[in-house]
Amino acid sequence: MNHASRLPELSPAQVRAALLARDEIALIDVREEDPFAQAHPLWAVQLSTTRIELDAPWRLPRRDVTIAVYDDGEGLAEPAARRLQALGYTAVHLLSRDGRGSGLAVWREAGGELFRDVNVPSKSFGELVEHERHTPSLAAEEVKALIDAGTDMVVLDARRFDEYATMSIPTGTSVPGAELALRVRELAPNPATRVIVNCAGRTRSIIGTQSLVNAGIPNPVAALRNGTIGWLLAGQTLDHGQQRRFQDRASRPSAPNLAAAQAAAQALADRAGARRIDADMLAQWQADTTRTLYRWDVRTPEEYAAGHWPGFGSAPGGQLVQETDVNAAVRGARIVLCDGGATTDAVRAPMTAHWLAQMGWEVAWLTDAGPDRFTDAGPWQPAHTPLPEVPAIDADTLAAGLNAGDTWLLDLGPSAQYVRGHVPGAQWALRSELPALLGRALAQRPGGLRRLVLGCPQGRIAPFALADLQALPVLQGLDLAVLAGGQAAWVAAGRPLHTGEGSLLSPRIDRYRRPYEGTDAPREAMQGYLDWEFGLVAQLGRDGTHHFQVLPAA
Repeated sequence: MNHASRLPELSPAQVRAALLARDEIALIDVREEDPFAQAHPLWAVQLSTTRIELDAPWRLPRRDVTIAVYDDGEGLAEPAARRLQALGYTAVHLLSRDGRGSGLAVWREAGGELFRDVNVPSKSFGELVEHERHTPSLAAEEVKALIDAGTDMVVLDARRFDEYATMSIPTGTSVPGAELALRVRELAPNPATRVIVNCAGRTRSIIGTQSLVNAGIPNPVAALRNGTIGWLLAGQTLDHGQQRRFQDRASRPSAPNLAAAQAAAQALADRAGARRIDADMLAQWQADTTRTLYRWDVRTPEEYAAGHWPGFGSAPGGQLVQETDVNAAVRGARIVLCDGGATTDAVRAPMTAHWLAQMGWEVAWLTDAGPDRFTDAGPWQPAHTPLPEVPAIDADTLAAGLNAGDTWLLDLGPSAQYVRGHVPGAQWALRSELPALLGRALAQRPGGLRRLVLGCPQGRIAPFALADLQALPVLQGLDLAVLAGGQAAWVAAGRPLHTGEGSLLSPRIDRYRRPYEGTDAPREAMQGYLDWEFGLVAQLGRDGTHHFQVLPAA
């Protein structure tokens, strides 16, 4: 590679300076999720090489934003950076140090703080909130005793509904985070009713509980300390498959309750520094090509699908606060939120905005959202790079080739989805490993192979991967194709799937197994996760780039 083709660099000191100055910057870790979760800077966002074409357009919407790309010596960063350049990004850099080192190593050598796990900005912020506001909480044993005693209380689960359905506290009801302040007065109309908020670990229960405290509800409220992890570590039993939702227990808020929730949420947003804007100001922000703008509808996915403001994506407020690194990959960007408007809502957007403002984001909520603005319908479809034109075969042709033994099928989708169900005979591989593994794997296959087919769940990853591979010398002489429509088309054709790990050509590092997922994690892992969370406030202090400012009590 000649000098003229070298990618520009940003040093750790330059990245840190941009974060401290609140300049827009995206620090992109292109490794898979599991290695990312083992160690990364606070404001790094994980965007694996597998999904750059699919996720970069909506996660990095401004093509001239400053980007620093890194890996940990795997050789992924430079190809990923050049792929971003090919997509039209004009300020792509490698995280490096004068060409003498690159990647996570230079961050470490420069004394940069390294964090574990995922969604770290939000989790560390939650710990800071509890540290500064002394968010009330009860141990699992105390909550269990209250339930057994028949206490007048409600247990509100602040996670996504699918997480709640997997495992929940007995008697608990699913009320995802942004819904709490809007719905609690219907769910606990008696001011004496005790309200317990839980999640799987700590963050969402702390933020949910503090939301209700900040909103000034009259009920006694507390977080379930350490969530379902704490429940299990106390030797207690979780429920599974529960379907209790807030929609089943409470109608739309009454006029007095809605007014009280609106007054509290909007006052909090104002105190935290979130802005109120209307459609005209939104249009000005959209026209500002010097700033990155994220637009999120914080209502439930069902409400969003029934009708939403054009150009807004779906990010229910509780999850948005939990996953800022996913939904706002550019630190320093602007964020605009909307909900159902003054007649039915104007609670979820300002309540979410008051948290994002405390996390250092420039955030606004729309004051004139409402049904007349919601002219688009359907579930959110994130923008992605147009699929390249590559050869494709249908499910019948693939089945015939697999039966004849002259076709090799590689599944490039998420490994968890491969385990749940894959085309019989498919082998699973990471897209990033294909150039290295194809030669080895081809050498081990019997003769007579004439076609290589790439598949994935919806037919979106495989075309990009095939376009990259078409010039590989090792594949010359083979017919190359993708499964048109992906595995979904195979299923639609009435063909069966196999379950289990089957044949794995790559390690399953595309997904980090959270210690709070499911109920089969080792006790040591669950306790270790809690110990890690307890240490986040100290890590924030050492890092020093967070700009978090927790709102004091009124």
